[in-house]
Amino acid sequence: MAESTLFADIPAAEPGPRATGVLPDHEIHALIRAGRIKALHDVAADQVQPASLDLRLGDVAYRVRASFLPGPGVTVRRMLDKLSMHEVRLDEGAVLERGCVYVVPLQEHVALGYRQSALANPKSSTGRLDVFTRVLTDGATAFDRVAPAYKGPLYAEISPRTFSILARTGSRLCQLRLRQGSPPASDTALRELHAEVPLLDAEPDAGDVIENGLIVRIDLEGDGVGPIGYRAKKHTGIVDVDRRGAYAPADFWEPLEAAPDGLILNPDDFYILATREAVTVPPTHAAEMIAYDTQVGEFRVHYAGFFDPGFGYEGAGGKGSRAVLEVRSHDVPFLLEHGQVVGRLIYERLTGTPERLYGEGIGSSYQQQGLKLGKHFRD
Repeated sequence: MAESTLFADIPAAEPGPRATGVLPDHEIHALIRAGRIKALHDVAADQVQPASLDLRLGDVAYRVRASFLPGPGVTVRRMLDKLSMHEVRLDEGAVLERGCVYVVPLQEHVALGYRQSALANPKSSTGRLDVFTRVLTDGATAFDRVAPAYKGPLYAEISPRTFSILARTGSRLCQLRLRQGSPPASDTALRELHAEVPLLDAEPDAGDVIENGLIVRIDLEGDGVGPIGYRAKKHTGIVDVDRRGAYAPADFWEPLEAAPDGLILNPDDFYILATREAVTVPPTHAAEMIAYDTQVGEFRVHYAGFFDPGFGYEGAGGKGSRAVLEVRSHDVPFLLEHGQVVGRLIYERLTGTPERLYGEGIGSSYQQQGLKLGKHFRD
């Protein structure tokens, strides 16, 4: 089905209901039934998570000379005509090389409503492979943002940073969170939520943990039993993004021992670390990990920032789950110290309670997690 006719039967966006918040699973299903989320191949039921939608790769990847934003009035296709070096067919699987940049048309297209917008992010397993993935739209002036009332195709920019990957048509590397209106996210509301459903298993005084969101700190001491983190090895094999539990960690990762005096991040290395606190996301909310303050250190934390409702929630089998962090230093070595603030969680209310929560019941990979590599590696 041609992109230009995919939404030919969908009327222009009109003012919608006044409810404000992140859309839960049943409302995402409603958009699919209404034809406002379509795909070149039918959207599968298991793509819909408690408060997000998994996006699938299309049939071809374009190797491009540089990353880009198309800008107002410019389509991604037009930019690909300028910057594409060659095409890589994904029908039977293909290797996307480390250090290269690819743009892949996604199978899903959207026709958002008048007050609807969307935010994209890599899936957790994508971030834990250090595969830098961002979503593009026609006319975009920012990555990972789908503007209100946008009607058109979606694209993924993919750049493997540490491991070359094997991907194929239908592989799911990123996800979309849909919003109605502009959900408020105030510290006052977060303190009230923290008093009702403790959001951390530490720091009981909300005044110590809530400041422009819920503060989280790094754990470099561990439990005295296992490693406190992992550093990716160089010159490893290829990782198939669709294989679960297929690879021995020792072939790809070097375990890190407790570092009570601090861990020096090498700017050429990629690390998997964990928060000191266990986190809870109640069924009424979704959360996103964002940088705490770009001026507190020359490092980046957490490429994959969505936390679905039910993550770490006892009613969904969680009992608190630590946030696993993908960490890179910028340009220079940087000393990371135990307990240092590394990020904050922004909680957003849903427009309704989802029918399913994050957890083993829907095949979620990271409920009740401590420090944990991506699902591709054996425990």
